[in-house]
Amino acid sequence: MKPIDAASDGLIRSMQRAFASGLGYAALLSLCVNVLLLTVPLFMLQVQDRVIVSRSYDTLTMLLVIAVGGLALYGVIEFIRSLTFQTMASIFARRLNLPALQAAVTAALEQGSAQATQAIRDLNDIRYFIASSAIATPLEAAWSPIFLAVLFAFHPIYGLVGVVSLLILLVLGVLSDVLTRRVLKQANEEGVAAINDVGASLRHAETIEAMGMLPALARRWRAQQMAMIEHLDLGTRRGKLIAALTRTSRMVMQLAIYATGAVLIIRNEVSVGTLMAASILLGRLLAPFDSMIADWRQWVLAAGAWKRVRELLSARASQRETLPTPPTQGTLAIDRLIYAPHGVEQTVIKGISFSLEPGEALGVVGPSGAGKSTLARLLVGVLRPNAGGVYLDGHNAYLWERGSFGAMVGYLPQSVSLLNGTIAENIARMGTPDPQALLHAARLAGVHELIGRLPLGYDTPVNDGDFKLSGGQRQRIGLARALYGSPRLIVLDEPNANLDAEGEQSLIRAVNAAREDGAIIVLIAHRPSVMQVVDKILVLREGRISQFGPRSAIAGMITPAGLVEIEPANKPAALREVTA
Repeated sequence: MKPIDAASDGLIRSMQRAFASGLGYAALLSLCVNVLLLTVPLFMLQVQDRVIVSRSYDTLTMLLVIAVGGLALYGVIEFIRSLTFQTMASIFARRLNLPALQAAVTAALEQGSAQATQAIRDLNDIRYFIASSAIATPLEAAWSPIFLAVLFAFHPIYGLVGVVSLLILLVLGVLSDVLTRRVLKQANEEGVAAINDVGASLRHAETIEAMGMLPALARRWRAQQMAMIEHLDLGTRRGKLIAALTRTSRMVMQLAIYATGAVLIIRNEVSVGTLMAASILLGRLLAPFDSMIADWRQWVLAAGAWKRVRELLSARASQRETLPTPPTQGTLAIDRLIYAPHGVEQTVIKGISFSLEPGEALGVVGPSGAGKSTLARLLVGVLRPNAGGVYLDGHNAYLWERGSFGAMVGYLPQSVSLLNGTIAENIARMGTPDPQALLHAARLAGVHELIGRLPLGYDTPVNDGDFKLSGGQRQRIGLARALYGSPRLIVLDEPNANLDAEGEQSLIRAVNAAREDGAIIVLIAHRPSVMQVVDKILVLREGRISQFGPRSAIAGMITPAGLVEIEPANKPAALREVTA
C-alpha cells in the first residue's frame, strides 16, 4: 500500500472544507426557507380565526399582502440556495477533474486498469448529485423542529401526533438503509466492473468479430449483467416496499392529525383555524424525511462514487515534480535499474546499467519476454523503477515534470495509438501545431506525401468512425509525432513492425537525421535490418544485459530472424556477459 501523498491529502481536505463551508451557508438559507414556509399555514389560521369571524376585508387584504411578500422572499432565498448548490458542484468539478484524471492515468499505467473513464463518470455523478434537490433534503430535515414547535404551540396533542409521526418515518428510514445500502452498493460495483469490461473488450472489436468470440463474451457479459440486475432488483424492491409503507403512513398520519383536531375543536381546546394549519405543518414536518427515503439510492450511489474518487486520489497521487525544467542536452545514464510490475513478485528488469552520449544510437534486441518494451517505458518515465533510475543530463526521468519532459522526449510505443483529432493535432501531440515543426517532423518521418494523399491532408480526422488508417500509416504518423519538436531522447519500440521497404528506409533516414541533430536514439526491434543505423547494441535476456557493445562486434551474432546467440564460442572477451 502506497502512503497517501501530502498534496493529494491536502486536496481532499480542502474539498471537504469547501463542501462543509458551502453546506453551512446552505443550511442557514434552509433555516430562512423553513421559517418562510410557515407563511401559508399561519395565513390560513388567521383567515379562519380572524377574517371569517370579523368579516373584515381590510384584515384579509393586509394578511394577503404580508403572505405574498413572505412567499416572494421565500422564492428569492430558495433560488439563492439552489445557486449555492450549483456553485458547490461547479467548484467540485473544476478542482478535481484534472487531478482525478491524472491519478486514473497513473493507475492505468501501473496496473493496466481502465479507471480514467470511470473517474470522470464518478465526478459527473457527484456533481449532478450536489446540484440536485436530493442534497438539500437533510438540511430541511435539520430545521423540521420549527414546524414541530409550532404544532406544540397550537396544542400539545398536535405536537405529540407530530412526534409520533416523525418517529415512524425515522424508523422506516433506518429500515430502508439497512435493507438497501449493502445491496445497492454491490449492484453499483458490479455495474461499474461490467461497464469497464465491456469497454475494454470493444476496443478489440475486429478480433472479436473475426474469431467468433462474441457468443462467449456475450455469455460472460450476460452473467455480469444478471448478477448486477439481481442485486439492483432486490434493492429496488426493498426500497419500493419502504416507500409504499412511508406513503401509506403519511396518509394515515394526515387522518390522525385531522381526527385529533376535530376532537380538540369539539372540546373547545383549539380554534377551527388550527385544524387546516396543523395538517399543513405536519405535511411540511414529514416531507424532508419522506424525500430522504425516496432519494436514498442517490445518496448511496454518490457516496460510492466519492469513495472511489477519494481512494483513487489517495492511492494514485502523482509523485512527480511540478516545476518545469528548461530544455537540456546531455548523457542518458541508466543506473542499476530494477523494475517489477505492481502486485507481481517476478522482477522484469534486473539491475541494468549503461549510458549513451548525445548523437549515439542504441539498438536493443533479445527474445520475446526479455523486458525490452518495459525498458522502453522506463526510459521515457512511464513506469516508476523499484530501484535505481534513468537520468537524462542528471535529471530523473520519472520525477521530471511531464510537460517539460515531454518536450525533451519522443516515444513510439509498440502498439501505436492515435488520439481523437486531426493528423496535425496528433503529430503536434494534441497541442497547437507549429506549421514549421509539423512539416519538419512529417518530412523527417517520410510521411508528408502520404498525408497529402489523405482526404483532408493534415486536417484529416482520425476519430473513431472517421477516416481509417492502416497499421503502417499509423506507425509512420506515430514516428512523426515522436520526432515533433526535435526531442533530445527518442525511444522507438518496434518502429518497423508494420512498415514496408519504403517505410523502413524512411525510418532509417529519420534516425540518421536525429542522430546528426544530437539526439540520443534507443531503437528496439526484432528485425535486424534497421540495426545498421545504431552505434551500439544491447542484448537483453530475462531482464538482464547479456551483451552490450559496438554494433560491429555484436551485429554478426544477430540471425535473420532477429534472434541472438547469447553465448557464441568465439565471443570477444570485451563482450562477456555484463552483470548488474
